[in-house]
Amino acid sequence: MTESFDLTPFTLQGKRDLAALVALESVSAQGRMLPETAAAVTRLLEAEGFTVRQYPGQVAPLLVAEAGEGSSTLLIYNHYDVQPEAPLDLWNSPPFTLTERDGRLYGRGASDDKGEFISRLAAVRALRARHGGSLRVRWLIEGEEEVGSPSLAAFVEQHAEELKADGCWWEFGGVSEDGRPVVSLGLKGIVCLELRCRTADSDLHSSLGAAIDNPLYRLSKAVASLRDDSGRVTIPGFYDGIHPPSPADSQAAAALPDVRGVVQQSYGVRGFLENADAGEYNRRMNFEPALNVNGFHGGYGDAGSKTVLPASGFVKLDFRLVPGQEPERIVALLRAHLDARSLHDVEIIELESHEHAARTDVGHPFVQAALQAARSSYGSEPVVHPSSGGSGPMYPFMQHLGVACVAMGIGNVGGRVHAPNENIRVRDFESGVAFGVAFLEQLATGR
Repeated sequence: MTESFDLTPFTLQGKRDLAALVALESVSAQGRMLPETAAAVTRLLEAEGFTVRQYPGQVAPLLVAEAGEGSSTLLIYNHYDVQPEAPLDLWNSPPFTLTERDGRLYGRGASDDKGEFISRLAAVRALRARHGGSLRVRWLIEGEEEVGSPSLAAFVEQHAEELKADGCWWEFGGVSEDGRPVVSLGLKGIVCLELRCRTADSDLHSSLGAAIDNPLYRLSKAVASLRDDSGRVTIPGFYDGIHPPSPADSQAAAALPDVRGVVQQSYGVRGFLENADAGEYNRRMNFEPALNVNGFHGGYGDAGSKTVLPASGFVKLDFRLVPGQEPERIVALLRAHLDARSLHDVEIIELESHEHAARTDVGHPFVQAALQAARSSYGSEPVVHPSSGGSGPMYPFMQHLGVACVAMGIGNVGGRVHAPNENIRVRDFESGVAFGVAFLEQLATGR
């Protein structure tokens, strides 16, 4: 067991590695420092005995690493790209300088996903120093996750034999406020879109609004028609074919703790849809699809007034999907919905690659091994989410590799992932290394 094994040198080295990696501004949406970061990740892996192969991607290189041998094979998936740091004025420390204060490490990628990668690498390093172990570890690390992983699905299909494994340790996870490990067994799908409307070649004087339509009104009409006040999407056919949660999934969701207070405190949330209680909040987060308006743009927005009739505008949307919903069909249903409301002039632009939803059975042996490792390393019962509320490219792994996927990591509810002041708690980083050692050891020994 890990209790008698001092992990302090490995966590300290991990913090140094994380600082160096956070300093690399690997923003995939802007194409910044992606080859340099791939090279840095390669050096870290090679230093621990991994053979690393690099493959070109549409946006950034993909890395496949392998080390060890044995009858069991673990596949680990991470990514080295990060979200843009804007708005800079909301950061309390430089976003690409790992900064420690009040028991937390702040920086872009400190949690998502460089911190996750480094905590796992530290666990591999610790286990090798301890006794090695008869476990083959395969690692797939990409640099395009934050722009929808456009290269990944085809890559996984084409390299299925190279990535074959008994289970996949997914790229994220967390720890609750009271120190319990939070495990997710699935991800929602996602469709990212823009709605665009143009009514003229140039902005006009607003007096012409008496006779000429306003593109922002057209877009407002479109957006307002997509969901009701409860959050339920009103596009006909949107809910058709959804796979209902199994009794075991529903039972797991019903047992989840109430995190509404932590969410409200961390983000200043004013309230929840339909005044959802804890059970309804957790049900929605695990099993309900959603529509989000990410941004509404057009016209004049500076100080004072400008009496202008805008020529054009656009709205950014995302749909979060659950198993049984096909992204391509959702786009077609949206088009039909807009056309039925005479909104033919509202154009749909598909953005990043879409993702299907995916979910692993809680009873799978690989899942049970992860839960047992979590119990032994944290000394408490894991919090099990049948699905994360977020999205990612898990579906190709389950479809093409047939692997069970478990997300267990070092995030926290107040970690502000994708936002200014992204952070992890130092204690969670240390616990994540201990979990990694326990998990790898259990897979290697079967105990």
